[in-house]
Amino acid sequence: MNPLCVLAMIVVSFPASVFANHQYPEATQFQQQRNAMVDTLSQKYRGLGLAVEDMRVLNAMRKVPRHRFMPKDQHKNAYRDSPVKIGYGQTISQPYIVALMSQLAEVESGMSVLEIGTGSGYQAAILFELTSQVYTMEIISPLAKRTQETFQTLGLLKIKHQHGDGYYGWPGELKFDRIMVTAAAAHIPPPLLKQLKPNGRMVIPVGPVWGNQQLLLIEKDLHGKSTTRSILPVRFVPLTGRVFK
Repeated sequence: MNPLCVLAMIVVSFPASVFANHQYPEATQFQQQRNAMVDTLSQKYRGLGLAVEDMRVLNAMRKVPRHRFMPKDQHKNAYRDSPVKIGYGQTISQPYIVALMSQLAEVESGMSVLEIGTGSGYQAAILFELTSQVYTMEIISPLAKRTQETFQTLGLLKIKHQHGDGYYGWPGELKFDRIMVTAAAAHIPPPLLKQLKPNGRMVIPVGPVWGNQQLLLIEKDLHGKSTTRSILPVRFVPLTGRVFK
């Protein structure tokens, strides 16, 4: 589930080495295209304070094979800085938005991260390069099944994946250091805020369905008090579920 906007971004030049949390089959396929994509991304939005400069995030983008998370007929579009349709009314996010959201989350190794809206599985794979504790939920059953198969094919067996309504968060009493929502909500879901640990961060697009939304960064302090900051306007597919019908 991902943004339909084509926002730009910035970059500096980075080495090709990447954080090695997972080894992909055919790892070097399309490597030149991935490098070019990241180099292009890291040269945009510098003057607006929206540059993606986190080396770990950019190295993850260099490494994860985006084309393997989309239909074969879309492989030719895999490394353009634009969203791509993946079926069921959903998209794989624009690379800049994936990188920006990952940077805003400030994921550190060992943190637990919950993603709402697995979609293609690409964002979860990027997060998995940053920490091994990745949980992701998808409400659309056939898409959840297809993504689970993608994870199995690519050996991403440690990513915890579940079919369910992400508005209510991960079932059980787990709490997370970071939460990332990759579909637009009409408001900040209270159950997700409750699952965010003290000193945690949530990145979420909020706004009207099929309209302009705002990408928000929510930070919870050590006492559980939350503050919200608007980052930039975006267009995401809507968060679905019983609450939004």
